[in-house]
Amino acid sequence: MHFVYIVRCRDGSLYTGYAKDPVARADAHNAGRGAKYTASRRPVRLVFTQRCRTLSSALRREYQLKCCTRAEKLALIGRRSRQPD
Repeated sequence: MHFVYIVRCRDGSLYTGYAKDPVARADAHNAGRGAKYTASRRPVRLVFTQRCRTLSSALRREYQLKCCTRAEKLALIGRRSRQPD
């Protein structure tokens, strides 16, 4: 299984990425082993995950989300948090 994730950084910014294990990836960001972008913006909090069937679909979705505006990402995060699992 592959995932696209969004973390909220200490400064309120949002970072979008891909991982096989988004929780472990957020831990890596918080340990300073994630992206350069998040290294100086720790701690980060995992606020969104989306499961994808294939690596290809996960990378496509990551690109789509990276093209979204901040407002669109916040709306997506808000919708997901109100939906039952």
